[in-house]
This record gives sequence, structure tokens and C-alpha cells, in this order.
Amino acid sequence: MKPAHSHIMVVDGSAVSREIVARILANVIEGARIDSFASGEEALQALEQGQYNLVTTSLMLPDMDGLDLCRRLRRSSQGHHYTPVVVISGDADSRLLKEGFAAGVTDYFDKSLGYPAFGAFIQDFCQRNSGLVGRVLYVEDSRTAAMVTIRLMEKHGLRVTHVTSAEQALARIQRLREEGDSEEEGFDIVVSDFHLKDEMTGGDLLHAIRTRYHFSRQELPLLMITGNDDIRTQIEAFHAGANDFVNKPLVEEIVMARLRSLLLIKQQYDALQRQTHKMEKVATTDSLTGVRNRHYMRERGDSILAESRGGPFWVLIIDIDHFKQINDTLGHLLGDHVLAAMGSLLNRYFPDGVVVRFGGEEFAVLLPTVARVDLVRRAESLRQASEDLLPEGVHFTVSMGIAGTDDHPDADLNRLLQLADLALYHSKNTGRNRISITPSEAEPEPVGQSIPVA
Repeated sequence: MKPAHSHIMVVDGSAVSREIVARILANVIEGARIDSFASGEEALQALEQGQYNLVTTSLMLPDMDGLDLCRRLRRSSQGHHYTPVVVISGDADSRLLKEGFAAGVTDYFDKSLGYPAFGAFIQDFCQRNSGLVGRVLYVEDSRTAAMVTIRLMEKHGLRVTHVTSAEQALARIQRLREEGDSEEEGFDIVVSDFHLKDEMTGGDLLHAIRTRYHFSRQELPLLMITGNDDIRTQIEAFHAGANDFVNKPLVEEIVMARLRSLLLIKQQYDALQRQTHKMEKVATTDSLTGVRNRHYMRERGDSILAESRGGPFWVLIIDIDHFKQINDTLGHLLGDHVLAAMGSLLNRYFPDGVVVRFGGEEFAVLLPTVARVDLVRRAESLRQASEDLLPEGVHFTVSMGIAGTDDHPDADLNRLLQLADLALYHSKNTGRNRISITPSEAEPEPVGQSIPVA
């Protein structure tokens, strides 16, 4: 779920100020379409013709006051009641604090801070006022009520999936869970009537979402709709995990305000998850080569092997031949280019495996579910591709050692690494630029040496 401020209006009597503000907005908000106007009347005419996601205006306009523009915008019949409005002024503090709320001003920027600060202000503003963007799973068994509420939510830009029972809602959630939920395909919020006519009530749906699927209030907010003011019911639902309530008959402003608050919680949760995943990847990725580091293999290696039990699992160790000589004669900078190119090549060759920088010029690959003959062909193809790589014109070769559960079904990851290392030393001691595999009798044998393997 991504914030949307794609169509922006800039209102200012100064052509220079309009140009500066528009340029900053274009730099901060990717893909934004910006319309500039020199007067309040021009802006109001444009607002009658189309929708805007954000309006910025100076406090003093040639034909009216910026606050008057905001008031008239809020009274417009064209659906601008919730459009964010930012007032830009150098002497706005006292007046905006006294009149801004009543006029409908969303926020204001003190121009005396300088235009460079305006970019940071807009970035922060967009995060705090990200608009109604998201997917709603809406549960309502009254088709008449559903038609009205769906129209209300879609009018404000929400994408609504309507089902008539809690059972159908849970089936949708289960299917997404099995197929792999994503930000584009999943639901950002559930809106459900508390009183449903089938066997499961809205309360049962809430209980299942929180206890069967273990969605937190932040991960999947839930807004309950009820036809009464029964405090005990609401308290029970809050304890069970409801985020908020609205009562029938629905009031558009209240419904949208509640949805806006809950969607902001969801957006903040998603942003935190993305940041967490990014930090985890940074912490487990070798910055030079772009492959995983040894910490990742220590943390995840055993579980990757355990998940493949019942199928083949291979460990490859790849060593760049005479790498010390490359560093000593050509320099460490070119050596780094060789390592980076090798890491990129390995990531391309093994998208179905885990590539790890094992140390120095050594790499390891953990590769599940690949048949032996296919593994050998891929390893030989990689050996040849390494010779043809020539990063910065540097020619190099690689030696490889392989071990797998086909030959050692009871070996753990540490043992497979030892056996692959044994095979690697066999490759290096018998001439380098070749591949060896450690079979069941634990005496390495060559499987590739400068020629394709049949």
C-alpha cells in the first residue's frame, strides 16, 4: 500500500515562488503531475474540473486570502472535503493557529525556514497524510447496506472486495495465505458488520483473524460496524482484537476518519516491515560481492538443509585460482572487481540456491532439489563462464568441490561442507580449473576439466 499524492496544485501570486515550490515537489514526490495557478479564482475553477491529491497555497494571494481559498475548497461540491491543504507563509504563526482549524488547513510551512527545508517538510507531510489508499475486505450480508458503503469507500479511492459472510472472508484470507500474500494482492483492512446471519458472526471472524491466523492489530486492522451502542459488546470485541467501531446509520465523515486512522497504522506497519527486511538483508549480505555472508549461512544453513530432506541437496565450494597473485600483481582494487564479478555470476547461475561468500576468494553454494546430472552440467557451465568473464580485462579460472546428500544421505551441513572442501583440494592439487565431487567412498573424483561433462 503506497501513499498517493500524484496530482498537485500550487497556488501563489509570485511566478518565481510557484516555480521553486513546483520543482521541490517534483523532486520529492516521484511521478507527480503539478498544476500551478497565480490566483485563488484560477485555482477554484481548476478544482471544479478535477481532483487533486494535494494543494499548496501562499497565505496572501492577489485576489483573496489563502484561508478563504481553503474555506471555499472545503465547501466545494466536487469532493475536496478531505484534500490535504498546505499553507506556505513567512508570517503565519498566530493567524493560522487561531483560524487554521476552522478554515480546514491541514498543515502549514514557515517560509522563513528556507525552501531547502520545504523538501524535508513535504516528505514528512506525505508520510503523515498519505491519503486513502488500500484494499478493503468488506463483510456485509445486507446487499442494500453493502451497495451504499461500497460506493462511499470507492469514492475515496479505496479498492473494495465484498463478501456476504464471515466464512467467505476467512476463505479469502486462507487462499491469500496459501498463495503467498503481498502488498499488492493482500488486504490492508477488514470492515465487517458485527451481526451476520450465517453461523459465524462478525465477532467470530474477528476471533479467527486474531487467533487462527495471528494477524496483529497493526498487520491487519479491523473496523467493526454495529447497529447498536451495546457497550459490553464493544468492550468484548476490543478485547478480542477489534481496532475500532462505527455505529449504524453510517456517517460518511466518521467512517472515513476511522478508516484513515487505521490505514495509517497499516502503512506504518508495512513501512517498518520493509525497513526490517532491508536491514536484515544488509546484515546478512556481503557488500562487495552481493551474495550472502557466513553469518547468514550459520543462521539459516541447517534449516535450508532440513527443508530439503527427501530430495537432493548439494554443497559447492568455488575458489578463484591464484587470487593472491591477482592482488599482488594487479592490485587489490582489481582484485575486488574480480570478486564482485564472480559474486554477480554466481547469483545469476544459482537463483534457486543460496550463494555465500565463504571467505576471501572462496564462495559456497547451497543448492536443493537439483538432480545430479543437472548439477554437474551447471557446475561445468559455471567453470567455463568464469574463464570468459574477464572483469576489467582480468583473466582467471576457478576450481570447485562438490558434495551432496545423494552420496551422503545422513550428513549434516557441516559434514557436507567438509566433504566439498575435500573435493576442492583435490581439484586444486590435480591442476586447478576443474571440478571434483566427493562420492560415497569419500575419495574425490574429477567430473569436469576444461571440457563439457556428458
